[in-house]
Amino acid sequence: MPFIFEDCVLDTGRRELSRGAEVVAIGPQVFDLLVYLVSNRQRVVSKDDLLDAVWGGRIVSESTITSHINAVRRAIGDSGQEQRLLRTVARKGFRFVGAVSETPLSDRPGTPDAATGEVDGRYRLKTIAHPLREANGAGHEQARLEAALPLPDKPSIAVLPFENMSGDIEQDYFADGIAEDVITLLSRSRALFVIARNSSFIYKGRTVDMKQVGRELGVRYVLEGSVRKAGNRVRVTGQLVEAATASHLWAERYDRDLTDIFVVQDEIAASVSAAILPAMERSESERAARKPPDSLDAWDCYYRGMWHFAKIEAVEIENARTFFRRALDLDPRFAPAAAALSLNYMNEMTIFRPDLRAVNIPLARDHARHAVSIDATDAAAHAALARAFWMSGRHAESLAEADIAVRCNPNSAAAHGACGGARLWGGLPRDAIEPLQTAMRLSPFDPLMPLWRHFVALAQYWSEDYERAVAAARRLRQSFPDFRLPYYTLIAALGQVGNAAKARAVMDDALEKFGEAFRILMRLPADELLEFRPDDRERLIDGFRKAGLA
Repeated sequence: MPFIFEDCVLDTGRRELSRGAEVVAIGPQVFDLLVYLVSNRQRVVSKDDLLDAVWGGRIVSESTITSHINAVRRAIGDSGQEQRLLRTVARKGFRFVGAVSETPLSDRPGTPDAATGEVDGRYRLKTIAHPLREANGAGHEQARLEAALPLPDKPSIAVLPFENMSGDIEQDYFADGIAEDVITLLSRSRALFVIARNSSFIYKGRTVDMKQVGRELGVRYVLEGSVRKAGNRVRVTGQLVEAATASHLWAERYDRDLTDIFVVQDEIAASVSAAILPAMERSESERAARKPPDSLDAWDCYYRGMWHFAKIEAVEIENARTFFRRALDLDPRFAPAAAALSLNYMNEMTIFRPDLRAVNIPLARDHARHAVSIDATDAAAHAALARAFWMSGRHAESLAEADIAVRCNPNSAAAHGACGGARLWGGLPRDAIEPLQTAMRLSPFDPLMPLWRHFVALAQYWSEDYERAVAAARRLRQSFPDFRLPYYTLIAALGQVGNAAKARAVMDDALEKFGEAFRILMRLPADELLEFRPDDRERLIDGFRKAGLA
């Protein structure tokens, strides 16, 4: 028998809440909580009562109970300030205080009949047909499965409305604004399939099952978050979940002063969107690595290639290249694979095979140009072309491409890394450090991280900040002992600070690790090292000379 209060009808048989002529979207756990509160309206129910009845005795946080109570209030149109229907009793619990009727709907004038949906036999209840509405009753699992949407080929994500944990309904706009801004920022990436705000916000005020959200919206990833305000401070939390397994891939907390609420909103939204992209990319790469090679589509091949690309090993260069080529065979207009192939050729000659420079640089430049021609808005494509240009000694063009990359996507780590690299090799070493640090902050597990860290050390060297160059190169050598480039910078910097003995020890270590191939860069003719400006090359050789090694 349904419960009726104010303009609400709580139908326990159909597991449906209506307000006026509309059915209210409400999660299963929030629905159970409302039914329990209404059924026990003659008394105050404690939090322990709620834990036993709604959560089956499982311990949940205070904030979870509060958020569910707030969701109940929103569903029935009762604010936390008014407490017209649901009252909080300090240090005791909660009590439903609204006047409730249990008269059958068909016997109550002016209300819809539970079976026919008619009002007074003349007007039909206005509802919107949706296959998931019946998913709360019998056969709910079958209904959910039938309503599941197929996953897109590219990585897909839904951003749920951030939950307002402040108990202040006025903060809803701030929480919604963060989620909306994250959706807007993610939508700028053509590599993602992002669910529109109007679809993901249907879950507002509902307790959701991430697996169900993934099926209903047809996405692999779901971002959820919460906002809590206290005085002039705000705390925003976010977490990225893989919907199919409900496993957490990323979580972060942001604490800010609300000096300018809109600036804070923009800053947090940008930080969240920038942080979750690398987490999704790592997840996609790991997923593709588990799939049989014959079953991979273009996106899978790209991410399988990135999985190999992330391993700084000579053998993985060719493995990654194989998958990038296969992605382009499957889809010749797949810009990310073309850009990645460009980086692949540059990494090979930069890290492992300097003898291939004359062959690899033109190949890298051609693939990057192809990526830009496919998609002129792809930040990674412009970043790859910027790097190919500075490796070709075309520094003005490199700077221009790097700036385009940042404009295409201000949250792209690759774009900021290219911006720093272009400035480093273009004679602006002091201006290179900040964008390189931004790149590392945006993508702390990026495959290009060793290169960016080396660029920072080199920028400090060319800025004549030799002590910091020594420290940066030494830390990089410790973190990536098989990466050759920091050895060169460390030797030169040690020479500049007058520590020739340690420089020679580093040289001996390098020769033991890499053999005579380590000397190739020092022996290459200047016309092959096109990225070096004459003054910069001379300053590096000066360091080798002071170390007694040139």
